[in-house]
Amino acid sequence: MNCHHLSSKLASVSLAIASVVGVSTVMLAPHFTKSAIAQELPPAVTTTSSPSQIALAKHLKKIGAKLYTAYWCPHCHNQKQRFGQEAVKQIEIIECDPRGVNPQTQLCRSNRIRYYPTWEINGKFYPGGYNLENIADFSKYRGNL
Repeated sequence: MNCHHLSSKLASVSLAIASVVGVSTVMLAPHFTKSAIAQELPPAVTTTSSPSQIALAKHLKKIGAKLYTAYWCPHCHNQKQRFGQEAVKQIEIIECDPRGVNPQTQLCRSNRIRYYPTWEINGKFYPGGYNLENIADFSKYRGNL
């Protein structure tokens, strides 16, 4: 077998393999789901919640308040840090960036969320980070802080 014939055979085999791999990739592509796309986690909340922070967070949950965020947003992280680990678990947090975990981008768009964080409390939107006293006022919370 001469060298030219061998390289011709190898080229044919390589082309056949490339064709099969290419067809498999094209056929499988529609079967990938959103969960197959890498999702980004926000930084972990590291502060400890006080009983009053937990009580405010439970009140916000009870009245259906929402916190619209993006995983990469430092102001969003600071807002969560103000509540602490335990309390933030009570808050309904909406991820607006499609690369984040469990994104709800359509909800963010339909509510015209343009700034992060944005609070939705009692049907009103409050863009920006706030101290807990402001959030308590917006939500008509009557407990101690």
